[in-house]
Amino acid sequence: MAHAADSSSVLRRSSGPETVAPKEPHVGFEGRMMAPGLILLAALSIVPFLALIAMSFSHVGLLGGVRLRPVGLGNWARFFTDADMWMSWLRTVVYFVLTVGLEMVLGVGIALCLYRVLRGRNVLLSLVLLPMFAAPVIVGLLGRYLTDSTFGLYAWMLRSLGYTGDILGSPVSAFAAVVLMDVWEWTPLIALITLAGLSSVPQSVREAAAVDGAPAWMTFRYIIFPAISNVLLVALLIRSMDAIRYFDIIWVTTNGGPADATKIVPIRLYETAFRFFDFGYAAAIGLAMLAFSIFIARTFVRLLDTRGLTR
Repeated sequence: MAHAADSSSVLRRSSGPETVAPKEPHVGFEGRMMAPGLILLAALSIVPFLALIAMSFSHVGLLGGVRLRPVGLGNWARFFTDADMWMSWLRTVVYFVLTVGLEMVLGVGIALCLYRVLRGRNVLLSLVLLPMFAAPVIVGLLGRYLTDSTFGLYAWMLRSLGYTGDILGSPVSAFAAVVLMDVWEWTPLIALITLAGLSSVPQSVREAAAVDGAPAWMTFRYIIFPAISNVLLVALLIRSMDAIRYFDIIWVTTNGGPADATKIVPIRLYETAFRFFDFGYAAAIGLAMLAFSIFIARTFVRLLDTRGLTR
């Protein structure tokens, strides 16, 4: 009997591991209910994307109906050899760095000031957040009237300081004006996100640093900043995705001028598609903007992944 049991165990071991049949995917009730909506969303996303790719390799004719005439890599060759397009990309990068950089610095500074306020913090926070709730078009119109050379408040203040030029009529001042309008509107968002991150810093650690006589800058550098760095990365990602494709304020105030000084890539894309009706070239510009946005997003996601925040 013992010999038979040993032989049967040997046979089981020699036959190798047991094969387990793969489980068939099971779509529950929730999956069946969500399927129509997911299919519709996929169609609304994939079909226009495929159409955009086809348009980037075609000349789009509009007379007598929409017709696509293949031109191969003509639109893309024009994109990479267009000097005006490269200048638009340079302006976009400068606009991106200035707006996002100023918003991050000012937003963190405002959040630190609000965090030290003990009484009336909610009232001050409500006042700080007011620009964020205004539509970008309204912000652009407000900035346009405030910088008007005839009756604008900011123009009058600059004239009292000795500046007699037109703010939106000079390339440098117009570019600075649209940057500051964007900063005025979206700095409160950075301040709000940073203030939420500051609430997670242990008060006992800050009190211990104060008792040890640590200066304010050392407390921020070695205690506060490491604690809120992950929150700042998320805020930087949110604002970067919006700054790359920003359109409203510039279109309302300067329309890309003067002398193309504020014509960033989204403005040129709009003009190419809806002013000159060159939809094939506009599709190539749009796909390039999409690739640049994905590159920026993947860079920040990789930084977040190294910190373990994407799990």
